[in-house]
Amino acid sequence: MKIVIYIYNGITMLDAIGPYEVLRNMKDAEVYFVAENKREIKADSDFVHLNAKYDINEIESADILLIPGSAITFIREMKNKKVLNWINKIDKTTKWTTSVCSGSLILAATGLLKGKDATSHWKPIDLLKDFGVTPKNKRIVKQGKYITAAGVSAEIDMALYLSNEIVGETETKAIQLVIEYDPNPIYDCGNISKASNEVIKMAEIKLAKDAKKEIGLMDILKSGKTLMKIKTACR
Repeated sequence: MKIVIYIYNGITMLDAIGPYEVLRNMKDAEVYFVAENKREIKADSDFVHLNAKYDINEIESADILLIPGSAITFIREMKNKKVLNWINKIDKTTKWTTSVCSGSLILAATGLLKGKDATSHWKPIDLLKDFGVTPKNKRIVKQGKYITAAGVSAEIDMALYLSNEIVGETETKAIQLVIEYDPNPIYDCGNISKASNEVIKMAEIKLAKDAKKEIGLMDILKSGKTLMKIKTACR
């Protein structure tokens, strides 16, 4: 089982590492961290790093393709024709094509999700509409071989769902036990529908803090031309 996780500067690290911890425990799993170019990849925190040992020119197929999200650099990936073409190429070989958080916007930019339902992080989810995708405020959305997960922590639910589809209930339960995934959060406000306006505003401030590290992309957002620029680059 060849699992390819695409990584890029500014990713939310748990979007990649969470599924990795689940999927690597499946029997016969081989995981490849792949970037546009071999290099050290920085997280949106600018603190944690991952080493991409493979570049997209070296990877021509996958059983599972996973696209993680980011605070804002997903916009750059949505405009990168080389990466979008590679995703389309790999998708032709996959049994499953998946995303976490705003990674679904990158998939949407390829055209692979057009006419389908998908989810994403609550902040950018409405951008899916501009690519012919119907946004769904759900933890996981499955459309054929395409599985999209909501923000950050939803990646474990998505990976366990995928594991169950591939190796079945008993092994998936064993994997869940291995990582001791038994969530019992102190507060029930992990979905925007359950959060107060005060909490939402504070969350938006925290999201903007990471986004501001990418000044050029923030300028595009502030100018109101984000989607126009993305669409022009993806034609």
